[in-house]
Amino acid sequence: MSKVSPYSPKEWLQLNMQQQGLLDSHTSVSELISRLSYVQIDSINVVERAHHHVLHSRMSNYQPQMLDAALANSEVFEYWSHAAAYLPIEDYRFSLQRKLQLQNGGKHWFDADLKAMQEVKARIAAEGPLKASDFEHAAGKNGAWWDWKPAKKALEQLFMRGELMVLRRDKFQKCYDLTERVLPSNINSKPPSEEEFARHLIERFLAAHAFGSCAQIAYLRKGVKSLVSKALIEMQAEGELASFKASGQQYFYRPNLQLISPLKNRVWLLNPFDNLLIQRQRLRQWYGFDYQIEVYVPAEKRQYGYYSLAILWRDSFVGRVDVKADRPKGMLLLQQLTLEEASLGLDEDFYHAFEMAVRQYARFNGCERWKLVKANDKGLKHRYSRQQQC
Repeated sequence: MSKVSPYSPKEWLQLNMQQQGLLDSHTSVSELISRLSYVQIDSINVVERAHHHVLHSRMSNYQPQMLDAALANSEVFEYWSHAAAYLPIEDYRFSLQRKLQLQNGGKHWFDADLKAMQEVKARIAAEGPLKASDFEHAAGKNGAWWDWKPAKKALEQLFMRGELMVLRRDKFQKCYDLTERVLPSNINSKPPSEEEFARHLIERFLAAHAFGSCAQIAYLRKGVKSLVSKALIEMQAEGELASFKASGQQYFYRPNLQLISPLKNRVWLLNPFDNLLIQRQRLRQWYGFDYQIEVYVPAEKRQYGYYSLAILWRDSFVGRVDVKADRPKGMLLLQQLTLEEASLGLDEDFYHAFEMAVRQYARFNGCERWKLVKANDKGLKHRYSRQQQC
């Protein structure tokens, strides 16, 4: 039976931020990814890529080579969460649920070309780790995903089926090797039961987000919602979970959940694929922030810019800023800074924290300076009329 929420809405927001690792410091990439349950991989590089930015937002000393090292040391691995992601190596067995579905006839983007897959795998077995570019293809285009050459499709099928793993990335290209040569021998590779898999999704989500509905826990995972719903009911009946209702939805949480990390007077610049933002409906309901990425929107129809970061001030989203790193000039461009109408009267504490966040983000992108190009408020434009040193 649902009970009255033990926390206020603002306390739930702080619990969400706490569990997301935003309110305390971290020193280990693998521990942070384990806490978050995954970090989504994205290829857009007008600024440092999203997966690196997610970690930078939670680790003050983070550098991209730290993630490379975690992958090389088999502390994390690449596979599919709700999208392509880095996952904790201890969760490897739970990736087998999807791999077995694909091995048994399931489809991921393309129909399996068994002959090409056999040939590709034989080459890797004989020659060692290879990239898609190591396979020649004379005919056709080689660019967008629908033009992928046969070998690249075969590599991706073998990867998704679990026969290959990503050993490393070379200039963002996946370098594949046989799973038995990449996966450490001490890692549990026993496929989970349906109940184990559902409980795993629940436990990971609640550890990372503090609370969640059935739909949020099963987000973009085909065919698991009924399993998750059943497991939630069982776990609540057994006292492992409690629940409350908000906006007509039932939310589950761990009864021993405690708010222990104080809220900071800080600004976070969060990328569109950040774990806190990725479920837009949840973001609207709990933070009152209507946020969309406009990468795929025609330029003339964009409201906020190509790659807008969400601006989180304390526990409120107050705006967004479209960013681009002009790497040859060492300049981070704030191409469009848009504060929410209710946030235009923010005080000096906010501006001090915002400037610090921009300086840190600029340095993370290898930029020594930053410059505001456009803003939705004349006061902002005047305030940052000159380029700023980092």
